[in-house]
Amino acid sequence: MDEPLDHQQPPTAQAEQAPGAVDAFSLEVFSLAGKRAIVTGGNTGLGHAFSVALASAGADVFVPSIAKDDGVTARAVTGHGRRYVAMQADLTRPGVPKQVVSRCVEELGGLDILVNSAGICLLADVADFDRTQWDPMVAVNLTAAFEIAHAASAEMVRQEGGKIVNIASLFSFLGGQQSPAYAATKAGIVGFTKAYCDELARHHVQVNAIAPGYFATEITTATRSDLDANRRIVEHIPAGRWGDPADLMGALVFLASSASDYVNGHVLVVDGGYLVR
Repeated sequence: MDEPLDHQQPPTAQAEQAPGAVDAFSLEVFSLAGKRAIVTGGNTGLGHAFSVALASAGADVFVPSIAKDDGVTARAVTGHGRRYVAMQADLTRPGVPKQVVSRCVEELGGLDILVNSAGICLLADVADFDRTQWDPMVAVNLTAAFEIAHAASAEMVRQEGGKIVNIASLFSFLGGQQSPAYAATKAGIVGFTKAYCDELARHHVQVNAIAPGYFATEITTATRSDLDANRRIVEHIPAGRWGDPADLMGALVFLASSASDYVNGHVLVVDGGYLVR
């Protein structure tokens, strides 16, 4: 007769090692001390929050943006004791993304993190939405993101490590009215994220995305001011409110830090639960 299973058998040597690794966990894995980051469009909107989040965790920040730098983000970053370098740059111009990466390496001494947050959204009814809206959105939201990631990944592969965080959207998964190009480019960002993850993981480079929901920023002022539109949106969000840019800061630090070293090709939705309804 078979002997009964002994559920009190000593664990294997491999199993004995696992608890030790867990017991040694430290919040230092969330630290970005000494890291160098590029945040495209990092001096406006959500990009400002991303720049401040990285600086608060210890990273120096390089911000290429087509918008003139007003010094607000610079003061916030340096207030955390980190370096801030701004570069006025149109990432849709040939060669500029590569120049941005080269200048970041020159100014900050390297590149460890890329946050692709620059983006635009032009609105028009389907009948009126043509190439005059489509082309610039594809150029900024998708092609420029690809080109700077291409240049940044070469640096990261050379040093055998890095983090790329692309900014997607709820509209990576939904249709959305009046901007087929926005939905198309943000869906493209998700596919691009997964494709880059698949090839760069062996070089210890993680490529992930954040998909924000409805956030209270300057770009959504008109929608939030429309009582009917605002009500419809808030009623669809289980959290019962618009997101605040600060709600994205922890998600970014996680994906930019070694805490997420085994997270790759993931799209982290930060939407207050919008997609569940």
